[in-house]
Amino acid sequence: MDKNSKVPLYLQLMEVLIKKIEGKEYVENEQLPSERELCEIYKLSRITVRQALQDLEREGYIYKLHGVGTFVASKSYNQNLVKLYSFTNEMEKLGKKPTTEVLSFNVFAIDDRLAKKMNLYPLEEVYKIVRLRFADGEPLMHETSYLPKKIFPNLTENDLNERSMYEIFHQDYQIGVTKATERLSATLIQEQEAKYLKVKGNQPGMLIKRYAYHHEELIGYNISVALGDKFSYTVELT
Repeated sequence: MDKNSKVPLYLQLMEVLIKKIEGKEYVENEQLPSERELCEIYKLSRITVRQALQDLEREGYIYKLHGVGTFVASKSYNQNLVKLYSFTNEMEKLGKKPTTEVLSFNVFAIDDRLAKKMNLYPLEEVYKIVRLRFADGEPLMHETSYLPKKIFPNLTENDLNERSMYEIFHQDYQIGVTKATERLSATLIQEQEAKYLKVKGNQPGMLIKRYAYHHEELIGYNISVALGDKFSYTVELT
């Protein structure tokens, strides 16, 4: 630490720790030295160390477990909201292997509420598909999809185990997603979702509701719950 520098000491400490994390000296989920140990190592006050750790946590480099300690956070996945994207394609761009596990596959007649959301008539049949999305074997997203059966009449669970949903749309039905609208909000991960995502219940997460269209026709309504510390989203404002 250069105490004569115009750069505040907490920023200097942040830079040192970031370099250690990016250089793999500290790896994902490894516990960092305690606040007291960092004070001793770098000859800094407790206030300076605490401020550095707070900012590192806010920027997603570390996470804290109450009563246990501070750990290196896993890398988050950034998605650009300006253009249409799919989970499979985004993971492949990052060099990750995307896989999907179908948790349930059912057909049922919809109620008034869901009919209004999907521009359908009450009692029309839809598929309800619950899937778990992985990257390199790590569960990242719990997804529930509603698809009109009249648009995809021969869809099977086996299809979804073998190919991505958008591939099936294109290859089997010559239908592409030409636009989508999404609404993102904070949520608490429910117990059932937490079991599949391998986290504790009531942990913060991201709720993503997507309406997918083929031109002006709604062809799918998805509700996804993503791990809050695994995803970030970018939109360019002009």
